[in-house]
Amino acid sequence: MSEPEPRVRPTSVPALLILALVAGVAGWLLFARFYGSLPPLPLLPAITLAVLAVVEGIVALSTGRRIARKPGTEPVNPLAVARYVLIAKASSAAGALFTGLYAGGLLWVVQHRGQLAYAADDVLPAAAGAVGSAALAAAALWLEHSCRIPPDQDEQNHDADR
Repeated sequence: MSEPEPRVRPTSVPALLILALVAGVAGWLLFARFYGSLPPLPLLPAITLAVLAVVEGIVALSTGRRIARKPGTEPVNPLAVARYVLIAKASSAAGALFTGLYAGGLLWVVQHRGQLAYAADDVLPAAAGAVGSAALAAAALWLEHSCRIPPDQDEQNHDADR
């Protein structure tokens, strides 16, 4: 009996959505319980998440073109692709988690912006954080997809003959 071959499975989008939903509830509850003792939400983490999303998007575009052997591209190092997949899997989970947390916080501050002076000031950073996090999760999924090796033409022709 042969040993099973280790495989990295594609990231489950429904699992990411569930993670974001659970984190959203947790974010709302945390804001409801601790908002008075929290400092104002900073905008810098949201900007950082958006920059990471852009970087992963650029890497996804480049890697996809190189793996598909588009004209004018150099071959890609297989070890680099393995690293990109690990980064993409971690980033998609982190993006989903932060999307939920920021979205839950955003819902809370929007609900209370008329009652609490600081809540209105936290709407923009919370919204930017939710958008930046969602963009990171999307870019990470694109990067993971870009790292897939396309089937060989010979394999496609062989499968079509069956």
